[in-house]
Amino acid sequence: MVDVAVLGGGPAGRAMAAACVREGLATALVDPAPERRWRQTYALWRDELPALPAGAIAAAPATVLAGGRALDREYLVLDNAGLRRWLADDRVEVRSGTAVDIAHGPHGSLIRLADDSRIAAHVVVDARGTPPGHGAAQTAFGLVLPAGQAAPLVPAGTAVFMDWRDAPAVDPSFLYAVPLAADRVLVEETSLARKPALPRSILAARLRQRLAAAGIATDGLPEEHVHIRLDTPLPRPGRTVPFGARAGLVHPATGFSVAASLGLAPRVATALSTELTHGPGRAASAARHVLWPPRAVAVHTLRRQALRSLSSIPGCEQPYFFDLFFAMAPRHQRAFTSGREDLTGLLGAMTALFCATPWRLRPALFR
Repeated sequence: MVDVAVLGGGPAGRAMAAACVREGLATALVDPAPERRWRQTYALWRDELPALPAGAIAAAPATVLAGGRALDREYLVLDNAGLRRWLADDRVEVRSGTAVDIAHGPHGSLIRLADDSRIAAHVVVDARGTPPGHGAAQTAFGLVLPAGQAAPLVPAGTAVFMDWRDAPAVDPSFLYAVPLAADRVLVEETSLARKPALPRSILAARLRQRLAAAGIATDGLPEEHVHIRLDTPLPRPGRTVPFGARAGLVHPATGFSVAASLGLAPRVATALSTELTHGPGRAASAARHVLWPPRAVAVHTLRRQALRSLSSIPGCEQPYFFDLFFAMAPRHQRAFTSGREDLTGLLGAMTALFCATPWRLRPALFR
């Protein structure tokens, strides 16, 4: 029997497994294909994770633009292979398999895999991504361009966070573009939040049209597809400890979750290690408290309200609304996009944004 079995081999699961073995817990990581590459592009703000090693960073753009405005905040694009190496720990027992059932007992849990084998663990951590369901989602269709080819849209050394030019008045989308390395740039047509999600086919057509207008050929380029559910309900109490997107750590307005997962993994592992001597139920409860203390729940609830308010703003007004947001002081932007437990900062940011919003848009915010 292991102390902790982590289901899911993505960044959240790997971070959790590594943190657990550092706490001296015998840890197994279970994934259907544990050696497969992570294909998504991950990014974060440097102030969210100051200790991130250089080897886990693919690009650190010198300039970050949002609506033509340069932001006073450093944005990092992660190197998936480097991030994986940073999170690797040979003490983690890696198992290939798909969990199909978890049975909990008074002294531990039994995981049944698809091949009918079993794994016994004192505590099970579920980091298998967003649980099934339908809701508001962020979607994007992206293409990876040679850096020289992308220059008409993205100047060298620049990340374009939101370019709303040519955005349709109905179901608007924007261009997101970041360097992946010195010679490659990811450009994505992104729908920030919509229920139901804006289909990939629409975003693909818009991106190809945008690139064609800039004289950029798109045939044969690598694609990236994004679908992030933004309104996943917070997990209910139980013996299985959810983590990462499974635990509702996806930011309701931005879709980001990697920084939160990497930052919380050591704290959750410490809680498990400290309380496991008192039984698996006590350990699971302690982990949930680290994940969702009352202030974090309050912050998340307000951000969910902000997501609903955004959906009430007419599409033609959304670019203007985001111009107002990025014109705010960096501390307000940081409080809204990052701090999980900074309730005071979030309330200050929302108040400042409301005061800057013209009267014609305020009814939507009230709704």
